Amino acid sequence: MKCDGAGEARMLDKNKKILIVGLGMIGGSYAMALKRLGYSVSAITRSPSTVEWATEHKIIDKGFCTVDPEAVAEADIAVFALYPHTFVEWIRENQHLFKSGALITDVTGVKGSITGTVQGMLRRDLEFIAAHPMAGRERSGVRFSDDGVFKNANYIVVPTERNTPEAIETCKALGRTVGFSNISVLSPEKHDEMIAFLSQLTHCIAVALMCSNDDPTIKNYTGDSFRDLTRIARINDEMWSELFLANREKLLCQMDRFSESFEKLRRALEERDADTMRSMMRQSSERRAEFDK
Repeated sequence: MKCDGAGEARMLDKNKKILIVGLGMIGGSYAMALKRLGYSVSAITRSPSTVEWATEHKIIDKGFCTVDPEAVAEADIAVFALYPHTFVEWIRENQHLFKSGALITDVTGVKGSITGTVQGMLRRDLEFIAAHPMAGRERSGVRFSDDGVFKNANYIVVPTERNTPEAIETCKALGRTVGFSNISVLSPEKHDEMIAFLSQLTHCIAVALMCSNDDPTIKNYTGDSFRDLTRIARINDEMWSELFLANREKLLCQMDRFSESFEKLRRALEERDADTMRSMMRQSSERRAEFDK
């Protein structure tokens, strides 16, 4: 893994024309950040109301509800904010519209299952460089766009041996430009292993916790700890189930490791083993403190 700070290298060329495909919360936040800095930003998304809202709020220059050949042909960089299977289908059906030399990137939460597929089908004069913005909200839709979510957040560039150094640097520059504070580089395999633990497992825990008690009155007694822990339980079931299945083996491995740790804590409680409980709590506190530095 390689990391660098957001201010240590170049920003994205101001002359680049950007196309966002999929204008939800993340796609809209990319558009908002880039448009605010004066970039030319167009978008393709399914909903007419989304295009209307984004245009009225000046986060895009122009938008389309169907694939517009001219908009695709103008793009120097295309950012895909789609479900994994939709992204693959879009490339298969429409890649012929891109001009030679266009750079394609994404925001998809899994890489191993799609990176090789997309790169394998792509025209030789185009390049796909995968990326993952580690930012978001529990609400979806362009109306919740907020480029502030990128501040102090992590951005992962996920190249393969098929990627050029120039594409990797351009992808890093895109991350810095929209506001990410820390840029990392991981292989697809390492990315999916990390995401299984850091993102997918946490969503599994939040979902399981909310499904473990059906008392309708608990909302009357909830404190900050429960609200903080379950914020991500408001989940897009279609998207996250697809992400879980696409990273099935790595996520199952992390779920098993969590189950072992939870069982250790449960056993310590059952046996009144305060020493083990306190040891786990100290280890937890020390590791969590690293995130606040």
